[in-house]
Amino acid sequence: MSQARDRRDGHRTVRPFHRRARVPGASAVRRALAWPAAATAVLPVLLVTVVVLALDLAGGAGVIWLPLLAAGPALAATTNGPRGVLCVGLLAAAFGVVHGLRHGVPGGDLAAVLSVLVAVTLASGLASVLRGRRERVLAAVRSVAETAQHALLVPVPPTVGPFQVAVRYSAAAAEARIGGDLYALVSTPYGVRLIVGDVRGKGLPAVGTAALVLGVFREAAHDEPDLLAVVDRIERSLARNLGPDDFVTAVVAGHPRPGQLEVVNCGHAPPLLVRASGGVVPVDPPRPAPPLGLRALTDQTPDLDVLPFTDGDQLLLYTDGVTEARDGDREFYPLHDGLARTLTDEPVRTLTALHDDLLAHVGGHLHDDAALILIRKPLLPHRPAHACARGGEGSVVRVAD
Repeated sequence: MSQARDRRDGHRTVRPFHRRARVPGASAVRRALAWPAAATAVLPVLLVTVVVLALDLAGGAGVIWLPLLAAGPALAATTNGPRGVLCVGLLAAAFGVVHGLRHGVPGGDLAAVLSVLVAVTLASGLASVLRGRRERVLAAVRSVAETAQHALLVPVPPTVGPFQVAVRYSAAAAEARIGGDLYALVSTPYGVRLIVGDVRGKGLPAVGTAALVLGVFREAAHDEPDLLAVVDRIERSLARNLGPDDFVTAVVAGHPRPGQLEVVNCGHAPPLLVRASGGVVPVDPPRPAPPLGLRALTDQTPDLDVLPFTDGDQLLLYTDGVTEARDGDREFYPLHDGLARTLTDEPVRTLTALHDDLLAHVGGHLHDDAALILIRKPLLPHRPAHACARGGEGSVVRVAD
């Protein structure tokens, strides 16, 4: 998912955490990557040339292979536009005429070959037009999906309140670039609050449910001083709008005061707490609670778990697309071990390495939506409280070191 748009706050531009800096030689790399595309575009011409050379080497015996020239415009339909197909077809026809005249091909046979070339060229040109239309439609769908994603999953800046933040999101429907996982992190009068969740189901219904949850969360997070009240607001909204078989697993967390973190788990995978010392422990709920939208079916309600969260501590929240990712041997991804291997003091670097490790585990392609969000309370540099300096006559001025 791309979150590479800038957001302006007054006159200050806040750049999302994973916007890549321009590095020397980047343009050279892009030019180097453009060579395969250029080679693909000229491949039909090379194919026609190879066929002509083969016919010349075969001499008169190669006349029966003249229809192979039609492979040029047919291939051009997959790599070029209609004009490119037409040019390759004309080139193939010209080569065919020259070859036929040189080797004394009967006029009837040569006319039949040219008829085949014309028919294949026209059909290939039509196929090229249709392919171009499909590509434009797909580009429009991607643009709309990306716009919807930016409206639904608002890009998260690298710092929110006292926290360093990093987010990685991968939709299983890669062409749509959006899925049923959700996350949000907002700064409120009651401290920083965040949610990570997973909607049951796929497709547009899941996206609609995710939009509903995030809308209620963003409003309630600013209105409700109690984190459990925020969860209750989401539950009531889902109870009115979801079907009987629909639900959302979620973890809602808040930082109401320095040194504390509140966590409410509603049927979701437990977050991983990383202490400044490097230890990684799961934050299991005090007792199981149903997912959001299913509370009416049980008498269980979620509990508020209060954790110490001091300088250097980190918290990783994720969706089941991460922990349920399997390799070729059907083994689940070991998130605990993966986080321990890739852990750094910079959330962006940690999630980048963790995401790469996850992709390596599954062979490069995730089969479910996967969201990762990591927050870190940075270490504060040690400073003497104050130093005293003598000011003007008879005065003492206290200045920070």
